[in-house]
Amino acid sequence: MIKKCLFPVAGYGTRFLPATKSMPKEMLPIVNKPLVQYGVEEAIEANMTTCAFVTGRGKRAITDHFDISYELEHQISGTGKEAYLESIRSVLDKGVFTMVRQREMKGLGHAILTGRSLVGNEPFGVLLSDDLCLNAEGMGVLAQMTELYNQFRCSIVAIQEVPMDEVHKYGVIKGENLRDSIYRVDDMVEKPAQEDAPSNLAIIGRYILTPDIFEILEETPPGANGEIQLTDALQIQAKRGLVMAYKFKGQRFDCGSVPGFVEATNHVYENYYGKD
Repeated sequence: MIKKCLFPVAGYGTRFLPATKSMPKEMLPIVNKPLVQYGVEEAIEANMTTCAFVTGRGKRAITDHFDISYELEHQISGTGKEAYLESIRSVLDKGVFTMVRQREMKGLGHAILTGRSLVGNEPFGVLLSDDLCLNAEGMGVLAQMTELYNQFRCSIVAIQEVPMDEVHKYGVIKGENLRDSIYRVDDMVEKPAQEDAPSNLAIIGRYILTPDIFEILEETPPGANGEIQLTDALQIQAKRGLVMAYKFKGQRFDCGSVPGFVEATNHVYENYYGKD
C-alpha cells in the first residue's frame, strides 16, 4: 500500500498576482475550499494518509490550514457555523501532515528531491494542486493510479489528450498503447514545440513514483530553464526499466491559469456546492 503523498507547494503563483503576493496560490478557494484541500482529500481517498508538503517562504497559511484553530473553534462552538468546518475536520482526523522547506526554486525534480526525507525508501504519490481533478462517477485519480500500481509496481504518470497547439505547456509522452487507457512509456519530452512533440498525450499533475527516482534525480543535470526536470528523470527510469502512463477517468481543470481557475470555480459551484 502506498501511504505517502508529496505536495510541491513552494511556487510563487505569479499568474495570480497581486492576490498571491502574501497568500499562497494553493490557498485560493474553489468556492469555499482551498485548492490544496481538494488535493489532500484526493490523496486520503487513495489511502495516502501521510501528506508531505514541500513549502517555501510565505507559505505558513498552508501549515496553519492543516492544524486546529482553537480560537476559531471556540468562537463558533455550538452554533450552526460548525458545519462549515466538517470537511477540514475530517481531513485532520484522517491525515498526518509533515513539511520541509525548499530554499530555492529549481524545478519540480528539485522539489521532489527536497521531500526525500519525508518520504523515505518507499513508493509515493505526487500531487500538483494546480491541477484540480474531479470524478463525479467514481474514484479520484490517485486512487485509480494506486490500483494500477498494484498491478505493475512501477512509476506511473497521469496523462490526458490535449490540442497539439498546447503541447508546449506540458511534458509529453511517446508510448505503446497496451490496452484501453494504459501506455508503456518509451520517451518523454518536456514542453516540446508542436513540430517536435511525439504525441498529444500530456502529463498532468498526478504521479506515483518508485523510490529509485531520488537517485536518478541526484544525477539529473539541469534542463529547460536551468531547472531539474522530473520528466528527464522519468525518461531515464523508462529507459532502464518501466514507466507507465494512464489516461485517467474524470475531469481536470488547470487552476494554475486564471481561465482554468474560473472554470473550476463555476463547475464546482454548479455541480458540488451544497450537495455534500
